[in-house]
Amino acid sequence: MIYKVEFLITNKEGIRDPEGETVKKFIVDKVTNKVEDVRAGKYIVVNVNVSNKEDAENIAKLLLEKTRLYNPVIHKVEVRVKETENCHN
Repeated sequence: MIYKVEFLITNKEGIRDPEGETVKKFIVDKVTNKVEDVRAGKYIVVNVNVSNKEDAENIAKLLLEKTRLYNPVIHKVEVRVKETENCHN
């Protein structure tokens, strides 16, 4: 079975987010001043071929431990694991 592992990486609260600030300024200047905050980040998708969701979650943990996908000092990571029939979804 193919599982889609999604990593949403954003700056922790209290850490400045220049990209989010720039996007917010554009929105406020061009669209609406009702937007209070914008946070930008990275979205990484990894498709894994494993037998169950627990194995996919374990691979996600391993990737976070063994790679430089994010900086744990300044970033927070949300991990989502979804079963998919098509690895391109």
